[in-house]
Amino acid sequence: MNQFRFPTLAVLLLAPMASLHAAEVARAEANCVTEVVLAPAKTYANPFMEVELDAVVTRPDGSQLSVPAFWAGGNDWRFRYASDQIGTHTWRTECSDAENSGLHSFTGKIEVIPYRGENPLLKHGPIGVAKDKRHFAHADGTPFFWLGDTWWKCLCKRMTWEGFQELTADRKAKGFNVVQIVCGPYPDEGFLEPRLANEGGLPYESTKFERVNPEYFNYADRRLKHLVDAGIAPAIVGAWGRGDCNSMQAIGAAGLKRHWRYLVARYSAYPVFWILAGEIPEETKWGHGPWAEVATYLRSIDPYHRLLTCHTGHGRRGAPGDSHVIDFDMVGGNHDERVAVEAKTLAILTTAYAKDPPMPVLVGETCYEGHMQQGFGDVQRRMFWGNMLSGAAGHTYGAAGIWHASVEGDPGCASAAFGGSKVYDWTTWKEGMNYPGATQLGIGKKLLEQYPWSRFEPHPEWTGTNCIAAGIPGEVRFIYQPRGKIYDWKGTVVKKLEPSVRYSAFYFDLATGRRFDQGIIEAPSGEYQTKGVPSPQDWVLVLESNATK
Repeated sequence: MNQFRFPTLAVLLLAPMASLHAAEVARAEANCVTEVVLAPAKTYANPFMEVELDAVVTRPDGSQLSVPAFWAGGNDWRFRYASDQIGTHTWRTECSDAENSGLHSFTGKIEVIPYRGENPLLKHGPIGVAKDKRHFAHADGTPFFWLGDTWWKCLCKRMTWEGFQELTADRKAKGFNVVQIVCGPYPDEGFLEPRLANEGGLPYESTKFERVNPEYFNYADRRLKHLVDAGIAPAIVGAWGRGDCNSMQAIGAAGLKRHWRYLVARYSAYPVFWILAGEIPEETKWGHGPWAEVATYLRSIDPYHRLLTCHTGHGRRGAPGDSHVIDFDMVGGNHDERVAVEAKTLAILTTAYAKDPPMPVLVGETCYEGHMQQGFGDVQRRMFWGNMLSGAAGHTYGAAGIWHASVEGDPGCASAAFGGSKVYDWTTWKEGMNYPGATQLGIGKKLLEQYPWSRFEPHPEWTGTNCIAAGIPGEVRFIYQPRGKIYDWKGTVVKKLEPSVRYSAFYFDLATGRRFDQGIIEAPSGEYQTKGVPSPQDWVLVLESNATK
């Protein structure tokens, strides 16, 4: 963002550098961030705790948003704003200290003009829940296929700025469009350990989050904005909640609310997702417990209503009277490669998918590739295809080395709070970046996006035991056949074929993207079995309707 300064006001825009005068209107393209900088008339010993500042924005349609502002260090207060509404947006500040003339009742205008770029996160507008309540879609109706990567600790300084840029470019090239990243306390670590710091230091000066360090967030800004610029939406995780790193116990609900207000003020204008915290009680999802209190607060202060979930092992309850504080259901798998591909693990997702009210469901953490030297390509493919053909709105991948920002000599997961000597992997992030599974999941996403994948529904009746099927009746069928035993060329069973539909078929090589034509499938009985798979591995059989009999 470029900077423009005035005696008491500056505007930062995602636009080329230009000179503005105080009487002029700031201009920004739709969905791009405008940052307004205010200088208070008086100072405070601890601005983070002593003052709250909001900008009340009136949009062209007459609706109003209350946008939280944040203390940016020194004598700077700022608010960030973005909108997909073209026209003039007026704003007025409201400060909890009404006597501070530099912060209270300050006014201005922002002129939003059409977006002219090609970044899909900005071009298609904010991401919400699609009309079918099962998928994500942009404001203009374009489906959003969540393919996430796990970068839990990649805001720390072990992951250099140069490395962050390299990893971003790699993931963009492979088709990833979401990165799950922690901006707060990390898993497997004590609170405010030195290893949490980035180039600006630690995020807070006390465990109760009573004194913020804006410099930490300035450096986090650069990385999160870089993801957005690359077309990758940050899924920001606010804290962790497992027993050995229980943020609720250490920080408390009040401190976590302060933390979330700061995150909302800094990042809600960007196309982000919110993950309340990692590994917290499932009861949070249906509005019970202290974490639900924090989630309710977060929803109340986010002017853009960015989609919110929490990172738990299982899904929502779906009982009458539940008050869901999440917009989509994120569930887990299993880090043991043997268990990760079992039917009982897939059932975690399918059970969540079946609950009411319907909402998008996806797996947010499962067997990371290379984690403790297991879970490589075919395991990653099986999890991805099993989930996607069972109704998932997307999938999150993870790799050893990357999630813990491991570098040579420092694996980033040997915290004193976690035993001091327990290391999951000595794999570095650069080694993990090149594991084959990430490429292969990108290949799978690219194939699905050639079809109306967001209209697919699970159809287990379309195939035999151990296979998974989904699609659109009469139009297209995808059948995933997992790898069988060695020397097993057994063909794929296709059931309940419509007598009036002719399908052309091909096998898709999930590891390389090669296609093997299978010709026309016709089955007067409604059931058909291919002569065999091209080789003994996992495959997707694609059937496309090409004519009506």
